[in-house]
Amino acid sequence: MNMKKKPIDYILLYIPVVLVAILFSFPLLWILMSSFKTQPDIIASPPVWAFKPTLDNYISVFTENEFGRFLFNSSVIAIVSTLLSLIMGLPAAYSISRYKQKRVGVFILMARLIPGISFLIPWYILFSKIKMTDTFTTLIASHLMIGLPLVVWIMVSFIDVLPIELEEAARVDGCTVQETFVRIILPLAKPGIMTCSTLTFMYSWNNFMFSLALSADRTKTLPLAIYNFVSYAEISWGRVMAASVIIIAPAIIITMIFQKYVVKGLTMGAVKG
Repeated sequence: MNMKKKPIDYILLYIPVVLVAILFSFPLLWILMSSFKTQPDIIASPPVWAFKPTLDNYISVFTENEFGRFLFNSSVIAIVSTLLSLIMGLPAAYSISRYKQKRVGVFILMARLIPGISFLIPWYILFSKIKMTDTFTTLIASHLMIGLPLVVWIMVSFIDVLPIELEEAARVDGCTVQETFVRIILPLAKPGIMTCSTLTFMYSWNNFMFSLALSADRTKTLPLAIYNFVSYAEISWGRVMAASVIIIAPAIIITMIFQKYVVKGLTMGAVKG
């Protein structure tokens, strides 16, 4: 029997949603508002809600602190590390899934579960010895150590649920293993690929730890660049907030664009049978 929901039912249903939305959106809104405030307005107590917006913080970030160069560095490292993770991770995931290479899969999963900071000291010692600190190659390789296992881990579960009959039909039609992978698996695995791309890019874009140890002035990334606004005398909160908005904005935009693919990719990879 279908029963109509009462208005109180809808209210009780949406109250938790609204509370969660406020909890997660308030810090973002606070950062956005503060990026348009002057330093006295930001540190004022009680907080100043009515203020005259200013773009001085954003202008200062790009004109006085070379933020354009940091933006370029982060973009290059995140894009290249994501592409390399996909190029190497997708065939590896297909091989592990279809040829039941469980031991290899467990080894890669272990690499995914080990905290990234565990790699930091060996990476630093290695690249210091071969004089490769503060290079794009070093940072991309360090991000690849985390991004590649993530791609393999997600895609193995995703490929497991794809019907193998389609591949067998392609083989009957004369396709090689490589052609089957490119023509059959990759189009069907689009949601999973989008999921991996988004998560890997977000990790690389927001990474602070590896950049702190392995980069310097030439390859400094956005998260590390925020340190420029912190001094012994004071913290330039307006520029910190403006820089934070610049860092957060691409992550939010990419997540919103690929949201449906991420949700579909994660749920499909979790359901078998």
